[in-house]
Order: sequence, then C-alpha cells, then structure tokens
Amino acid sequence: MKIAPLEERGITSNRMVLGCMGFGGSWDNSPFTEDHVLQVEQAIDAALSIGITMFDHADIYRAGKAESVFGEVLKKRPELRDEIILQSKCGIRFSDDLGPGRYDFSKQHIMKSVDGILSRLGTDYIDILLLHRPDPLMEPDEVAHAFSKLKEEGKVRHFGVSNMNAAQMELIQSAIDEPLVANQIEMNLHKLDWVENGVLVNQQAGVNSNFPDRLLEYCQLENIQIQAWSPLAKGIFTGREIENPTEAILQTRKLVEQFAEQKATTKEAIVLGWLMKHPAKIQPVIGTTNAERIKNCKDAVKVSEMMTREEWYSLYVSSRGVSMP
Repeated sequence: MKIAPLEERGITSNRMVLGCMGFGGSWDNSPFTEDHVLQVEQAIDAALSIGITMFDHADIYRAGKAESVFGEVLKKRPELRDEIILQSKCGIRFSDDLGPGRYDFSKQHIMKSVDGILSRLGTDYIDILLLHRPDPLMEPDEVAHAFSKLKEEGKVRHFGVSNMNAAQMELIQSAIDEPLVANQIEMNLHKLDWVENGVLVNQQAGVNSNFPDRLLEYCQLENIQIQAWSPLAKGIFTGREIENPTEAILQTRKLVEQFAEQKATTKEAIVLGWLMKHPAKIQPVIGTTNAERIKNCKDAVKVSEMMTREEWYSLYVSSRGVSMP
C-alpha cells in the first residue's frame, strides 16, 4: 500500500494532525492563564497518546496566542521538540493603520512572520511553513528568495501552501528549488465538492462546483500531501446540534452511529476514516482542544483501512442526499 506523501518526502509524521487554532483561547489580547496552559498540555498529551505527533499552527491563530501557549508547554517540556513535527502558516495580515485585512507574500513579510512564529513557539526552526491563502499580488521569485533564505538559515525545513489550486501551486513551484510538500484544504463528509468535482464530470450538476479542477490529481501526481481542515465537519455528524438539519444530515448521523456501533468505535473515527479511505492519503487536521474528543479519533486509521467500498459509498450517497448520477 502506498504510504502517505510526507513520509515519502522523508518527513517522519503520521496520518493525522492536531490543529492548534483553539489553543490560544479568545481572539482578543487577553493573557492566557496557567490553567489554560495545562489544558493545552493535556490536549498535546492526548494527541501523543493516540500517535499524533504533528501540530498545525498559523501566525494569526488567536492573534498569535495559539503559538505562544504552545511555546509555554515546550518551555516546560523541551524534550517534546525532538518528538514532534511543527507546522505553521503565514501570509494573512489583519487590518491595521496601513490598510484593510489583506494577504502578503512579500519576502519581507514572510521573513518577519517566520521570526515571529519561532519566537512565540520558542524554537529555532519549524518543520513546515505553509502560505496561508493565495495572494493576488504574489511574485513567485520573491517567494523563492524568502524560502531560499529561510532554508539556508535553518529556520524552515519544508514548504507548502494552503487553500490553493493546482495552477497556483505550479506557478510557485516554477520559481522555488524546494518541492512543495503539502496543501491544506477544507474537506469532510459534509463539504463534498472535493468528491463531487470528479464524480460530476460531464454532468450539469457539476457546473457550480467550487472545488478547483485537477487539484486532487495534481497533488497525487506530484507527491504533495493533501491536508484536510475541518475534517469532522464541525461535529454535525458526531454530536453537535444545529438548527434545522437537512434530511441528508439526519440520515448520515444515523449511519455514522450505526457504523460506529458495528465496529465498536467512535463516530469521530468513522467520519475521519471515511475521509482517509480516499487513495490520496488525505491527512485530517483535527481542530479541538478537548482531550477526550482527540482520543475519540484514535481508531480513524484502522477504520479507513477496514472500511469497504460499499460502506464508503453509503456514507457519501447519504450525505450528498441524492443517488449517484
């Protein structure tokens, strides 16, 4: 069986990632407490207990506090740094005196952002840096200069992107020496356009798909790790109540629960296992600070390996709400 792309790149990792946006608490500038640091430490330990050793950040998450509180844990337990993979993102700027909220892939901003990331995390390097969202004013050569300098200085070991299409990735790759190793996209059992885009080829229903053409195939061909943010669909199939759920959501909840009971596992493992069954070896980025919810994801890899084609399609067709074309 083909192994996950990051491992083929020589990046020791695992099939799941813990997203750390929630680690910073509120979005304001209020300081975090010792109790909060303890909660984050418990979440990290819960992840490690089920084999998750990769942690995903961004310089903007909770205005930098997510990285800062993670850095406090590393300060208490410096031995953790050699046991984990740290990934962060840059390129989004909040509104300020200079302008509105905007994206910035200038060399100056990328370099400055990485210095901030390293300072908040309290580490000399990060394993992977992702460009967060496409910057319309991007100059590929300027990105290349930033990446080359960061690699040369030992501050970043690998590079990737987030929320980009294949053409944007090709443009960046044309200028940089380092291979892009990852692309992080929203994908889950509820947001199905990443599947529909391929299924609805030559179908009128596929005209309005907003998932970029060729993206899955390009990443598979170029050995780029596809990471899925919001892989649990914000919990709508695993217990979170929402107003006026559709019949498709209600039926899919029942099916997820049924499969979880049959396989003696959790609903989270079923939802993640469905995503990870795809041949692209999708890597879910689980976004929770709750230690128990993290542990509920433990069986996801096993579920993905044991899930039959019929079970996979049962969940897919149930969630899409209509039969296959």
